[in-house]
Amino acid sequence: MGTVPEASGGEQAPIVAAQAAPVAGSAAPATPTSGLLVVDKPRGVTSHDIVAAARGALHMKKVGHAGTLDPMATGVLVVGFGNATRLLNHIVEHDKTYEATIRLGQSTTTDDADGELLSATSPERWQELLALPVAGGPQSAGENGPVNAAKGSAVATAKVADDGSAYHPHQEAFLPDCQQLWRDRIGDIIALQLTGSIEQVPNTFSAIKINGQRAYDLARDGKDVQLKARRITVSAFGVLDVRFGYAPTRQLGLPLVSAADERATTERDDAEATPVIDVDVRVSCSAGTYIRALGRDLGAALGVGGHLIRLRRTRVGGFDVSSPNVITAHVETREYTDRNGNHQSRNRAVLDVIGDELAGKALTMLDAARGTMPLLAITDQDAVNLRYGRRISYDIHGTVAAYLPQSGEVVALVERAKRGEAKPATVFGA
Repeated sequence: MGTVPEASGGEQAPIVAAQAAPVAGSAAPATPTSGLLVVDKPRGVTSHDIVAAARGALHMKKVGHAGTLDPMATGVLVVGFGNATRLLNHIVEHDKTYEATIRLGQSTTTDDADGELLSATSPERWQELLALPVAGGPQSAGENGPVNAAKGSAVATAKVADDGSAYHPHQEAFLPDCQQLWRDRIGDIIALQLTGSIEQVPNTFSAIKINGQRAYDLARDGKDVQLKARRITVSAFGVLDVRFGYAPTRQLGLPLVSAADERATTERDDAEATPVIDVDVRVSCSAGTYIRALGRDLGAALGVGGHLIRLRRTRVGGFDVSSPNVITAHVETREYTDRNGNHQSRNRAVLDVIGDELAGKALTMLDAARGTMPLLAITDQDAVNLRYGRRISYDIHGTVAAYLPQSGEVVALVERAKRGEAKPATVFGA
């Protein structure tokens, strides 16, 4: 009776076909029939657009993906084809790592820059926040005097900018001496409220189904969408950088502008900018976590609102964006005239590699299974039994991939039946 270890829920090592442990018969075929593509999705296309591009490049219909990325997001999208599409539901459950930029001071309908502005924080609110004590205790004095000692304390800062112009009252909250204070304050809220096992209410504009309908479809139709909180785990939520500036309110997601640029911008009749803080973060989390919701909740905890202006998924389980087998893609825009005579444009995704180069970067079925779950080496007779729906004598925990070590063929996904026995859950043809 054989045994395999139970799959770990922790962060996995990157899955790279060329560096995988050698198993007989696991070399990538010239024309793959089943396997995975790890695609670095560009901004401006949907996850389905990537699937469509893969279908065209692979010349097959049986293609899917493991976990949606919003059009504004970039990064790892695991695409399965052939029999490997049966692995996708397992890959979706892997933990993930994201890098994002949260813009504090503005909230939107979708909690990202693709939505409409709901509110912008007043300059006075930033000053109020600066005066509040940090959870870690009184702050040390800065070069220009006490930065923050207790609620209601004065902030001793220069009142004249380098160009000789007067600061707006709230600009002292954005002076260089305050940068560490803001970083500490944001980090405290993250540590206390947004890290570990927490309850999270998903975004209204999400793919969650309510009575068979997507939440985002209901929201776009003006329906009142009420989603229940879900238990998630945020294992790491680190602040990488904090930047101060001004952001337009009529066109969201644009880069920050300086105080001087803000004065010039607000003099125009067609634009307006408000003070914001952009926070670059890195988050590792369980499946089902919405990074947009983390940005929303961070802004709500500060009382200033927040939304995402950048999101990049860098890892799904052991599939990492830095792996050499990652396939890049680009966006092409197609312009056309519809049946009503209106000029239209639509983006489509195009993979940057095709043919033999694409085949070389594809993970074989065995490599795909190795990156998804534990492997179980079986005998030829075990393979026959599994294909007839019979149990085999192995003590396993969770779902594992049963394969023939001589050929590298993945025969089935098997699960525990009882102690000492495993049963087939999904069987692949010979």
